Amino acid sequence: MLMWSAVLFALVRSSFLEFRFGRYDLGNMVQAVWSTTQGRPLETTLGTGEQVTRLAVHVDPILVLFAPLFALWPSPLLLAGVQIAACALGALPVFWLARRHLASEKAAGLLALTYLAYPWLAWTASDAMHPVTLAIPLFLYAIWFLDSDRIVAFALCALLIAATGELMGLPLAALGLWYWLARGQRRSGLAIAAAGFAWTLLAVKVVVPHFHGEESPFYSYYASVGGSPEGVLRTLFTDPGAIAEALGTHRDLLYLLALSVPLAGTFLLAPMLAAVAIPQLAANGLSSIEGATDPSGHHIAGVIPFLIAAAVLGVARLPSARRIPAVAAMLALSVAFSVLVGPWPGVPGERARYGAPAADQVEALREAVVLVPDGAAVAATNKAGSHLSARRRFFSVPVLRDAEWVVVDTRDPWIPLPPGTPDRPTWGRKDPALILAFSVRLERSSSWRKIYERSGVLVFQKVRR
Repeated sequence: MLMWSAVLFALVRSSFLEFRFGRYDLGNMVQAVWSTTQGRPLETTLGTGEQVTRLAVHVDPILVLFAPLFALWPSPLLLAGVQIAACALGALPVFWLARRHLASEKAAGLLALTYLAYPWLAWTASDAMHPVTLAIPLFLYAIWFLDSDRIVAFALCALLIAATGELMGLPLAALGLWYWLARGQRRSGLAIAAAGFAWTLLAVKVVVPHFHGEESPFYSYYASVGGSPEGVLRTLFTDPGAIAEALGTHRDLLYLLALSVPLAGTFLLAPMLAAVAIPQLAANGLSSIEGATDPSGHHIAGVIPFLIAAAVLGVARLPSARRIPAVAAMLALSVAFSVLVGPWPGVPGERARYGAPAADQVEALREAVVLVPDGAAVAATNKAGSHLSARRRFFSVPVLRDAEWVVVDTRDPWIPLPPGTPDRPTWGRKDPALILAFSVRLERSSSWRKIYERSGVLVFQKVRR
């Protein structure tokens, strides 16, 4: 676990220093945590320039727990390091669960290694940072506690899980049904299911609308199948073909295949526990954004723990003589996939997600961001924004609002698009012409003074009158 964490942290640190992360999403989390340390819990700036609490977008108050640590070490790498370490600690409940059900420390150790070798875990752990990713190890501990009938410990774990995201109540609810149907704990199982469902309903229908001023902006991702939770349910009964079509694309099938093959499909031997992943898989499959069915992204947080735990219980159902070979095959497949897709240093997929800016561009960005005073309202392009978000007001170019400084990297053309934008294929787009026009406009404006230019990176300061 220590070696796994150290290698991934080194990879993330290198990516951060090379400006391969962006304002979206690392900078968003940094600003929310920094604001909490300043007495403004979870305050952040939307891509449109409005200042809101993060609860207007995602209900993930677990970020508040990062504030004391961030006050001691105010670095974005703190958030990344905690996420990686938390995911690594998920190997412990996998080991304990396997040791109990397989009665073999050797098999348990191999399964814990399989968890760490599972390529999509490493990818999402190194995708700094998403609060919902913390649900992966928390769910594994929750399964372990339920398997041990330790309800109080489970309840504490469930509270933390709920705090990682508004949709995490659904797999919690499904886990409660598993506890009832697979373990015969009807009263406790139904109570867990009711509480999990109630949390998601409260978060989506009350908390987000209260802070956002209207319904969740992410409903637009499901426009083709109803555009809201009740709309999706209505479509399920009135036009089930539309649901089937949304879930049966080639992208969805490849997604399921990518999740399954590294585990050799062994989770199918424990179908009831594997089925707990269905709510998250359905939410991902019905979404119109491609990232939802990218196995290397954070959307698999409500999937991985149940496939892994079900694989453990599935192997336990094999004859004793076939268990070690099955576990060894899973480990070999996971390692093979990791070699093919990353994110480990030196493998083909390692640098593919974010791209690597050229060396001169990185050096220019490093020089540019240090020119911006701490606390000053700033507008910046995406990758520069990952280093400038620990402040009250941050604007994503081309939004300016009351920015006093602007950092523009003309070779970083990505701009955010707010959820709900018509015909929005993803959560952002590349628009080099817009970035270029924006920088030209500032150069020609008498309200701004260019104080730095190198390798396509420009810094402007507002002229005081």
